[in-house]
Amino acid sequence: MWKLLSLLQKHLVWSIPLAMLAGLLFGLATDAAFLRWTILPLTFLMVYPMMVTMNVRELLNPGGNKLQGVTLALNFLVMPAIGYGIGLLFFADQPMVRLALLLTSLLPTSGMTISWTGFAKGNVPAAVKMTVIGLIAGSLLAPLYLNVLLGAVVEIPLLQVFMQIGLIVFLPLVLGTVTQRWLVKSYGEREFNQRFKPKFPPFSTLGVLGIVFVSIALKAKSIFANPAMLPNLLLPLVLLYTINFIISTLVGKSLFKRSDAIAFVYGTVMRNLSIALAIALGVFREKGADAALLIALAYIVQVQAAAWYVKLTDRLFGAPLSSPAMASESVKGG
Repeated sequence: MWKLLSLLQKHLVWSIPLAMLAGLLFGLATDAAFLRWTILPLTFLMVYPMMVTMNVRELLNPGGNKLQGVTLALNFLVMPAIGYGIGLLFFADQPMVRLALLLTSLLPTSGMTISWTGFAKGNVPAAVKMTVIGLIAGSLLAPLYLNVLLGAVVEIPLLQVFMQIGLIVFLPLVLGTVTQRWLVKSYGEREFNQRFKPKFPPFSTLGVLGIVFVSIALKAKSIFANPAMLPNLLLPLVLLYTINFIISTLVGKSLFKRSDAIAFVYGTVMRNLSIALAIALGVFREKGADAALLIALAYIVQVQAAAWYVKLTDRLFGAPLSSPAMASESVKGG
């Protein structure tokens, strides 16, 4: 079982499309409505393991102000505007799909932000800090953005959105932090990092695959009845990520040194699709199925794009001087 979970985590490029195909076949063969009851436990399975491995104390580390400030500006000013604009351009008469695009652009960073930064030999400590800040800021700002930008066309139950975020973000954050501190106190930090920490992310991947399966299964019959639905949703997603990668790369190259620029790219392009899916399905329920479908497709675009970008980093930013040094390099001008 452990080997299978690790294999699925290492090969998300294939495991996510397979989960979507399985959900499509299941949804066509049965009435998948009962799967809605699995959304909350699957969401907790996605988020809690990530919180156990997240070091919230990174927020207290000094330095890196310029890098974190520019990251916040791009994540919460530029990208929401672009996501909102693409939604109007492609889905003017489909407010729930616009909501999905806005959610996708409003919730930056995930555990994969740190992983991809490490794969590309970027500044991992900075990526950890970006992930913590992005998670907290996005969770607090997303309901307000949704209400201001889409409140006229979609009924946004503001209190319910905040409650859902508290349940799927802040409760796991508290429990994950308590779990981490208990393990560190009981076994020591070295033992925690070497023995326990690597065991949590595969369970988070299982939650991701489960929620993708559910979101596709719920829309399976609609997809089968309208095959053009998927390409029509994929095009604006590809456009959103392409614009995001271009802006992040240009800004990163112009303002930061190599390792910081790579952390900046992955800290502003990777989206917390797990939280977005949980809000779409948990708050908006039946209406949120259309939104959930677009967010599920975003997993494919995001993982594929991130993997290809790793291969391009040396060409875009130059080869690293040495991996250990670059991983701990300080922020230029921070």
